[in-house]
Amino acid sequence: MISDFTRHIQENLLFGPADKVLTAVSGGVDSMVMWQLFESAGYNYAVAHCNFQLRGAESDADEALVRKKAEERGIRLFVKRFDTREYAAIAGISIEMAARELRYEWFGELMQQEHFQVLATAHHRDDLLETFFINLLRKTGIRGLTGFRPKTGHLVRPMLFTGREAIEQWANEQGVEYRTDHTNNEVVYQRNFIRHRIIPALEELNPAFRRNLAETMGNLTEVERFYETEINRQIKRITNAEGQYPEISVSGLMKLPHPRQVLFEWMNRYGFNAAVSEQVFQQLEGESGRRYFSTGHRLVADRNRLIITPLPETSEHLFYLDSGVPEIFEPVHLTMSLMEVDKTEIDPDPRVAYLDAGKLRFPLIIRKWKTGEYFQPLGMQGFKKISDFFVDQKLSIPEKEQTWILYSGDKVAWIIGQRIDNRFRITGETTEVMVVRLHL
Repeated sequence: MISDFTRHIQENLLFGPADKVLTAVSGGVDSMVMWQLFESAGYNYAVAHCNFQLRGAESDADEALVRKKAEERGIRLFVKRFDTREYAAIAGISIEMAARELRYEWFGELMQQEHFQVLATAHHRDDLLETFFINLLRKTGIRGLTGFRPKTGHLVRPMLFTGREAIEQWANEQGVEYRTDHTNNEVVYQRNFIRHRIIPALEELNPAFRRNLAETMGNLTEVERFYETEINRQIKRITNAEGQYPEISVSGLMKLPHPRQVLFEWMNRYGFNAAVSEQVFQQLEGESGRRYFSTGHRLVADRNRLIITPLPETSEHLFYLDSGVPEIFEPVHLTMSLMEVDKTEIDPDPRVAYLDAGKLRFPLIIRKWKTGEYFQPLGMQGFKKISDFFVDQKLSIPEKEQTWILYSGDKVAWIIGQRIDNRFRITGETTEVMVVRLHL
């Protein structure tokens, strides 16, 4: 296993002996075996563990195992706990997607702060096959059918040379200690249904199914490379290389054999999805000046040209409020005081916020709100978009733009001068109250 592991790393140029590698270790058999292989091969690595707090004591036991092993081996360890369910509710996404977003955002921060060259995950060959079916169910192009590769940017997958059965067998032979997540057997999750129902059923039809599918995906990878080469050639034919910003000729695009696909691939490079690309294609003969937006770019239809420009960066102003500071004047005039809960007299004025001091994480942050952010208005059990709250309050556009938000960590504590967040309200368990007053 060790020789196959190092050979896979070397053949795919995943990283070099001197590179600092951050390994993502959950405590399950796949990542614990990867950890053992990194240790045995003598690579320069550290370990990162996410506790998503989804399985109660089991999640804590996973963390405890990883901590114990890191201490035994003298390996640098990073651990972070996430309120995954709350994040999923606020963002309106599934638990699985929330966990994915949280961990990769944190991994990225760690890599930047600690100067790691690559991030290693324990994805193996069976994960690759399962991803094929997941992408197929969602509707996909040729990239989705090829699955993920051994290396994508700074992300490396050094376990793709083997599968789940071989990993478990080696772990048991070598006495690798690991934890078993019982939710891996619950077929209510899409990936588990594919793992436990779909693939075994296909293996009954052909015992060599796993190997055949892996080889087919390898063939599709070769087709994808040819496709990308041809797409790049077609895009180059219709691109104006002299302009300040990327642009293509509409008339040149329409002379190509597959203009819709070429347009999508060109726009997709700048973050535009298939729906926007199709909208642009359908309106190529429309009026000049139409604008379309991705998260980082704007496309303008200018007569016979499609021009993409980056959206201007907006500098986000953050103001910090430390514990014990009685007054600030920027960006707004606020006074702060601590009071015992039984001595607090509630003023109904919305310019005064009464917050449970024990739930606040200092320093507090004051900044402008962002599109898509949620909070839990006082008195509500569910979450509401801040933008929808502003609509309910009948705020004008200038009023929205001038509104500041007080945050505790990444949670909204108070839309200043409007409404506090229900999570920071005074309850029967509150002992101390932070009174924050807005002065106009």
